[in-house]
Amino acid sequence: MNGISLTRYLIEEQRAKAQIGADLRLLIEVVARACKTIAIAVGKGDLGGVLGDAGTGNIQGEAQKKLDVLSNEILLEANEWGGHLAGLASEEMDHPHAIPNEFPKGGYLLLFDPLDGSSNIDVNVSVGTIFSVLRCPEGMTGAEDDAFLQPGTTQVAAGYCVYGPSAILVLTLGNGTHAFTLDRELGSFRMTARDIQIPADTKEFAINASNARFWEAPVKRYVDEMLEGKDGPLGKDYNMRWVASMVADVHRIVTRGGVFMYPLDSKTKDKGGKLRLLYEANPMAMIVEQAGGAATTGRERILDLKPQKLHQRVPVILGSKNEVARVTGYHLEG
Repeated sequence: MNGISLTRYLIEEQRAKAQIGADLRLLIEVVARACKTIAIAVGKGDLGGVLGDAGTGNIQGEAQKKLDVLSNEILLEANEWGGHLAGLASEEMDHPHAIPNEFPKGGYLLLFDPLDGSSNIDVNVSVGTIFSVLRCPEGMTGAEDDAFLQPGTTQVAAGYCVYGPSAILVLTLGNGTHAFTLDRELGSFRMTARDIQIPADTKEFAINASNARFWEAPVKRYVDEMLEGKDGPLGKDYNMRWVASMVADVHRIVTRGGVFMYPLDSKTKDKGGKLRLLYEANPMAMIVEQAGGAATTGRERILDLKPQKLHQRVPVILGSKNEVARVTGYHLEG
């Protein structure tokens, strides 16, 4: 079945599983088309005049890149008119984006980080889009913050698209994790990996080592043990990889195993962590779990968290399940 188009895969899933309806299929296809548009803009780089700062900031107080703003607009415009959504929420916007009154509304909610890792775009490092799909709760319009405050276990789909040497869409509908590579000549995503499985053990880890002085004791212990290599308690040599683009780092782990950590530390403790629960942690946790991996905050499963606010931040440790279990265990030892 490898090599089939994303459209064929979704139609076959719709036929086989009644819970995947036409609206969800349309939603995924529209997001994929938006990702193709973003891939083209990323690929043009400075030739398209899209590099550099936008001169604006997002809700988190971070400086926006031109491609942040463009990618956000592409996803909004692609999705607001199709009739499959009740509302959209973006990491780049303060509050949800209501569906304009002239368009029909559907029963789903879409959340997204339009261009993860955009601080790297000016130096031609891989960036990506992350998205999550929820059902709109009964009695809500989809324009309220509260409509989106659902635990990750309620996600009906999640995915990311990494814009690297090739554009790859990694998707889960809750029945495994699958990868689709953009065939630029045909203009369609085609399946290149079905039922991805992340190895339970690994010899690679991804963490921003420049924050070592801020780490909590369990993370320091784990990283120190890895750095001790074969002579240490873990009995094997590890390599560290860090791209500083979550999509790129997680895609490497989905592809060949590893553990990704953006843990709680003294620098981010007052904010609850670094990464956003709804736009980054939840969709990535669903993708990784569906591929046989694990995802925790260091103390609890990410998908079990009940969000308290739209832009809530959390610590993230995810990837190869035995490694995640080890460092989580160190946290729980107190």
